[in-house]
Amino acid sequence: MSVTSPRVSFDDTAAAFSFRDDRELSRMYWLFWLMNLGWLTHLAKYLIPVVIRLHLPVRKWIYDTLYKQFCGGETLEHVMQTADRLAHAGMHIILDYGVEGKETEEVFEHTCAEYVRMITYATRKPNIPFIAVKMTGLARTQLLEKLHERQNLTESEKAEWQRACQRLERIVQEATKHHIGVMVDAEESWIQSPIDACVMQLMQSYNRQKPVLFQTYQLYRTDRLEVLKSHILEAKEKAFVLGAKLVRGAYLEKERKRAVEKGYPSPVHANKNRTDEDYNEAIQYCLAHLQDVCCCIATHNEKSCQLAIQLMEEKQIAPDHPHVYFSQLYGMSDHISFNLSRHGYRVCKYLPYGPLEDVIPYLMRRAQENTSVAGQTSRELRLIQQEITRRKMLHQQGVY
Repeated sequence: MSVTSPRVSFDDTAAAFSFRDDRELSRMYWLFWLMNLGWLTHLAKYLIPVVIRLHLPVRKWIYDTLYKQFCGGETLEHVMQTADRLAHAGMHIILDYGVEGKETEEVFEHTCAEYVRMITYATRKPNIPFIAVKMTGLARTQLLEKLHERQNLTESEKAEWQRACQRLERIVQEATKHHIGVMVDAEESWIQSPIDACVMQLMQSYNRQKPVLFQTYQLYRTDRLEVLKSHILEAKEKAFVLGAKLVRGAYLEKERKRAVEKGYPSPVHANKNRTDEDYNEAIQYCLAHLQDVCCCIATHNEKSCQLAIQLMEEKQIAPDHPHVYFSQLYGMSDHISFNLSRHGYRVCKYLPYGPLEDVIPYLMRRAQENTSVAGQTSRELRLIQQEITRRKMLHQQGVY
């Protein structure tokens, strides 16, 4: 299905950057200008982790540029200040603990406790309806891989997996008590199936009255559209509401590389057009089954957002329908987020926090994403420049 005409203009830079003052806008311009130099971003991906480990005197520069652009703060207390600013701008938040720690039982327990603490903090802020959870923060990757391949587990490994699922349930129980949603991030294809099974089982218990737990579907995978449809059917048959966060996907290069190395067919689509087709069909299917699914349309793609808006209008689905959310990453695509919000749609910024040293992998992925997604950085640059020019003109007229 194609979009007939834009329902919401994403060109209103005054709305898009109302959250940013002149100094922040200038910083954003230079940061995206640097990221537009693909070779520099590629080099930084390797250099920044090294200089951080060596404690070279560049921490403040990284914090004031990359970190401030894509993260909300180093602690929960600090990120709440960013949450307040976003609330003032009418924006909701998916709160994310961006730390990627060691794979030990002690660290998993600490991460679980941090997720519970996030829920406690979220209850104090009406604009934080969700937290994000990574199962790789609660269970070993090697164990997930073994489960995915359906290998026989030792008694110790069975107990280990049970503890991991119990951690997720502990988080969901706390979230249910405080009316906060839990969005479980998608992982690589070779560890995803046990996560699907654990999440779907918990949904049957906790998503009876309203959607609390959400699964993430990466539509660049060739099988995910059918999996999504089957999960919606299962929700209907078993009388619960499926929570579905729709994304295109985050591990494209890793997926293709591993498929070649291991000699199996690539689990991801051969080209972006096929991904776009599946993503847009997923939107259509969810919006046609809103009695059985609550969907979060998490994308930086303008056409997909316009398609969702058009379908909602055609089906007379209110912009603030409780089963439809839009989401973009903090620091990216503000022209989509804030213009959607201004027209009454439910929009969340995915807002990570954590010590700079611990969120470096996340920051490197964001920088890489801006250079690898066609036109992403140049689009950000163009819009920022438009807003800077607009403000200069208003300053000259003495009205800004």
